[in-house]
Amino acid sequence: MKRKYKVIITIVSLLLVLFVVAGFFAGNYFYNFALNPNTDKSDVFNAPHNSIAVIPKDSKEKEESEKWFKENYKDSYIQSFDNLKLHAYTLKNTNETNKWAIVFHGYSSEGSQMTKYAKHFYDAGYNVLVPDARAHGKSEGDYIGMGWHDRLDVVSWINNVISSDNNAEIVLYGVSMGGATVMMASGEDLPSNVKAIIADCGYSSVWDEFSYQLQEIFNLPEFPIMHFSSIVTKLRADFTLGEADSVKQVAKSKTPMLFIHGSNDTFVPSDMLDEVYEAANVPKEKFIVEGAGHGGAESVAGDSYWETINNFLAKYVE
Repeated sequence: MKRKYKVIITIVSLLLVLFVVAGFFAGNYFYNFALNPNTDKSDVFNAPHNSIAVIPKDSKEKEESEKWFKENYKDSYIQSFDNLKLHAYTLKNTNETNKWAIVFHGYSSEGSQMTKYAKHFYDAGYNVLVPDARAHGKSEGDYIGMGWHDRLDVVSWINNVISSDNNAEIVLYGVSMGGATVMMASGEDLPSNVKAIIADCGYSSVWDEFSYQLQEIFNLPEFPIMHFSSIVTKLRADFTLGEADSVKQVAKSKTPMLFIHGSNDTFVPSDMLDEVYEAANVPKEKFIVEGAGHGGAESVAGDSYWETINNFLAKYVE
């Protein structure tokens, strides 16, 4: 009888070991798939539900904004809380002003691809700062932060602006991962210089976004891969997927917020807007652009996109 129990215990133990080994293998694979900046992300963007949600390519306006950007930017650098060298593009307005817009790009993108957004803020009378997120563009880093550690980088960029302009009135703006980044930053103890935050198509949490993509791309449930992936992320990037939560951060915000989303967004499901909007306990507005896919609200809505933003900011920025 004792021998029988020993055999059972041995088999169960081996199965548990195999489960854990397989779990960590899958977790590490998904970490590299999603958060390692050196791995190809085409499988993410080319997935059927994601490929129809690409940002529309505007021709003339995009070309003009890129030319303007290249001719006018200056490089800026700061050191992050964890000793990374972070880069941003600075565009000082020719009309002297204390208004600043800090513009954040999306997943696997970089600041130099935000030229159209930067120019709109510039033309509205703002100085513009366009950071490269950690592990993107010219910024150092060996993992994609998904907005979580990036939220502290946002605070560092804010303080950098204030150090050169004590009277700065700052607007935070972000698209996709950039939208999640500014939402996550909203829950920090931001200086009173930050007057408003605009989040376009940001996700409610990294856990929810990754669980959604895991199901859509691989047809796999969140348990146990998300749980092992979260452990791997903690070991390799020092944060868990569960703590990177826009909803919880927005609930702590003291800054007026505008939430934007396309109704046809299948990359970051549009119902995530409702979660973050309901969590906000500050002056808030939402703008849902009918027919727009992920990151496409500005292109689809056209002038009304910027009219909505300008009208919102007029209430909080002098």
